[in-house]
Amino acid sequence: MNKITVLGAGAWGTAVAIAIAGRNDVLLWGRNPEQMAATEAARENTTYLPGQPLPTSLRVTADFEAALSHVEGAGAGALLIAACPVAGLRPLLEQLKARAVPNVVWLCKGFEYGTGLLPHQVVREVLGDKVPGAALSGPSFAQEVARGLPCALTVASDSAELRDRVVAAVHGGNLRVYACDDLVGVEVGGAVKNVLAIATGTADGLGLGLNARAALITRGLAEITRLGTALGGRASTFMGLTGMGDLILTCTGDLSRNRRVGLALAQGKPLDTIVAELGHVAEGVPCSKAVRDLAAKLGVEMPITDAVAAVLFDGYDAAEMAKQLLARDPRNELA
Repeated sequence: MNKITVLGAGAWGTAVAIAIAGRNDVLLWGRNPEQMAATEAARENTTYLPGQPLPTSLRVTADFEAALSHVEGAGAGALLIAACPVAGLRPLLEQLKARAVPNVVWLCKGFEYGTGLLPHQVVREVLGDKVPGAALSGPSFAQEVARGLPCALTVASDSAELRDRVVAAVHGGNLRVYACDDLVGVEVGGAVKNVLAIATGTADGLGLGLNARAALITRGLAEITRLGTALGGRASTFMGLTGMGDLILTCTGDLSRNRRVGLALAQGKPLDTIVAELGHVAEGVPCSKAVRDLAAKLGVEMPITDAVAAVLFDGYDAAEMAKQLLARDPRNELA
């Protein structure tokens, strides 16, 4: 069996650990000793994924040294899965620099605010090019994956060997994994869809209708594609699981945190209150600002993203921004 350590015991990290534990030797690490002790005692993550029992084979720990030792020297099939928000990726990687870490796989979706870097760029900046890395992404709600419901994901990496290893370890049962070498495209799709989910939730909360929802998703896909291709991604990637698939799920699914942010914005709630009520990270909030800055730097037109950032951070009214989007000059549909 492959030895796998999942670093991060939030909802998604826990769900992935549950899903792959039956086929691998999995250790789930969380930084909070009290939470991990409670998780072990209850055999479920009552904080972030209540109601989903842990498999008997899945071990949990708050001991970082034990988590790394589980995979160090464990062979080519060992995986270290980073299941943290984008903001926590760099600090986590800094703890790995002096270690003989095996293949690194990250689950986070977004741009690092302040640098505008995608996760794979952060990994390379901190760990260099010697550690093989891959992004595991796609349309996936943690609750459904933990319940064993069908789900399809994409693993993206420059290394064909690592893609094969991730597929071998993760693919199975109701979990399908496809392979792709377009790291940029996969990561851009996974990041920007969260911003569009906030926009769609806001439109739904304002009662703008199903026609408006379809328009936002479609034009949002155009924005994702424009930015992704400007950064070197392939246009075809955005028609797949990590583009269109993830966008549809996050914009329409009631389990979407980012959609819930938009629904709350439509009610006039302040951002601080919305984030506090969620109790989880909604990556689309910081990502909207990072994407707006990056798009401006690259000269990429992203009006929906600009509107979301304006509502979140600049004090603009959501209904007024919707009117401004509708009032924009018409253009070719594929532009």
